[in-house]
Amino acid sequence: MNDEVTAADGRVDGVYRYPVKSLRGHRLDTAVVEPWGLAGDRRWMVVDDRGRAVTAREIPSMLLLSPEPTEDGLLVHAPDRRPLHVAFPDPGRQVPVSLWKSELTAAADEDAHDWFSTVLGRRVRLVHLDAPTRRTVDPRFGAPDDRVSFADGFPLLVATTASLDALNAALACAPVPGPQMTMERFRPNLVVDGAEAWGEDDWRRVRIGGTTFRAVKGCGRCVMTTIDPDTAEKQREPIPTLARLRRWDGQVWFGVNLVPDDPGAVVSVGDVVEVLEAVGPADRVGPLRAGVVPEAV
Repeated sequence: MNDEVTAADGRVDGVYRYPVKSLRGHRLDTAVVEPWGLAGDRRWMVVDDRGRAVTAREIPSMLLLSPEPTEDGLLVHAPDRRPLHVAFPDPGRQVPVSLWKSELTAAADEDAHDWFSTVLGRRVRLVHLDAPTRRTVDPRFGAPDDRVSFADGFPLLVATTASLDALNAALACAPVPGPQMTMERFRPNLVVDGAEAWGEDDWRRVRIGGTTFRAVKGCGRCVMTTIDPDTAEKQREPIPTLARLRRWDGQVWFGVNLVPDDPGAVVSVGDVVEVLEAVGPADRVGPLRAGVVPEAV
């Protein structure tokens, strides 16, 4: 493998895991790639009394809670509250849950419900996905045996530092300059440095560390990116600026979703990112560099 970083390749600049969906994530030096995502990523989720996913889109203060995986479960910290230790629930105690169009079951820990309800100011429950094989990815973009944890739709999300720099440059030049964005706004699992801005739009297969991934779909962004991850305050940007730069098919786009083809390997900060397959100008939909992203495969 050529260790030189080219315009088409890069290196892993950051590895991030989010143990509980919509709660704060943390940076890792290395992580195991499982079929449904990084080991320990989004295996827990907060749901309402009907089992529907509750996210920071509804309760922005969720972003201020810091989960820490332990050998037997989870330790969760909240501002001005005592920490909560949660043991892995009994897999035999399944409850129905839903996330977007996915209907499945997860194990529930009754002891965590009161703590989360008090901290978040709403009656909620905490559930654990003990068997990630229960949830499939969107069949329009994945293979029949592709699986995903409690991530929105696919096992991993990758973003590049060059694309973030391009967005921040546009924010600085906006009629009303917006705040500079950090990568935490976009909650990727992998951050790649050294690639061309928006070049990830063209990726179709990449090798990172010892794992080959399919780049199956661009990531349409929502209002969650407008929440400051440090304060939980809602802001206007970056959606308006992304809409000027990256609007296509009624959505705005930042980052690319990945599905691992040979899980079990490890990804680490510093790993070479090798683009194995990418589309060319003839295969793009619209003038890509003018801001229109390609059609997802």
